[in-house]
Amino acid sequence: MIPEEIIHQPSWYESSARARIVGLLDTDTFAEILGPADRVMSPHLDLFDLPPAFDDGMIIGRGKLAGRAVAVAAQEGQFMGGTFAEVSGAKLVGLLRAVTAAVGTASAVTSVLLLLDTGGVRLQEANAGEMAVSEIIRAVLDTRRAGVPVIALIGGRAGAFGGGGIVTACCSHVVISEQGRISVTGPEVIETNQGAEEFDSRDRALVWRITGGRSRVLLGGADSYVKGDIAGFREMAIRVHNTVPAFSPETMMMEQDRLKKRLEFYGDCTDTPEIWSRAGLSDPDKIYEIDDDAFLALLSQKGSRS
Repeated sequence: MIPEEIIHQPSWYESSARARIVGLLDTDTFAEILGPADRVMSPHLDLFDLPPAFDDGMIIGRGKLAGRAVAVAAQEGQFMGGTFAEVSGAKLVGLLRAVTAAVGTASAVTSVLLLLDTGGVRLQEANAGEMAVSEIIRAVLDTRRAGVPVIALIGGRAGAFGGGGIVTACCSHVVISEQGRISVTGPEVIETNQGAEEFDSRDRALVWRITGGRSRVLLGGADSYVKGDIAGFREMAIRVHNTVPAFSPETMMMEQDRLKKRLEFYGDCTDTPEIWSRAGLSDPDKIYEIDDDAFLALLSQKGSRS
């Protein structure tokens, strides 16, 4: 039983993965697959004297969003940093494959919602985790090719780093909040390998300036920006249901052309304030001092100019 104060916690960032699912989906519609009672746990963590979790930090299942059948996978970022490993990866791959196989049947879903909250591959299960990420990427693309959109929702404590950042980039649509972060390499990893002078992971302003939700949505690394509450994520997930483009070679070519133009336009920028200035935003040095409503208004102005 999830405590009432967690279920009704409005903040996506502060909520658990299960609380996010409860708030995202229609009331009492979520049916979990391989839940804690099944005790499908990592067989490897005991070798490192580390406690496992009964769900291995990956919650999968089906439910309804505004009356439509959806599949859901949510990572618990507070367990092992929401990392991809053998069991957690297999659960997500299995869910995606089941969704693809069900297309055209009575058990088909209209979309897949990925509530990613991950630091990447679990180091204690590195080989299995790397394999899991590659299999997830393949499964995401197969699901999209079968006509089912895969929507990523990013706003948790761990962000979407490492393999999670790559998986995010493969999704049909990415929804992010200010607290969300997306990157292939995390700040701590860069600092460990290159030193704090290259990237100071303790400099929160720097971390969010480079990898944060506002920068990602301005650059097109995320498609939609929402306030950081669960209700905002739910509203946007419902909205994008009808706007996600079909997966096709034409769609991929359009995306490639967009990325090429982005590099041409921003490629010589050395820091994000330069990007914000070039995007036509006023007073870019204060972009992280304004509230969500003001930032959404800036995005609206930017869209009207483009």
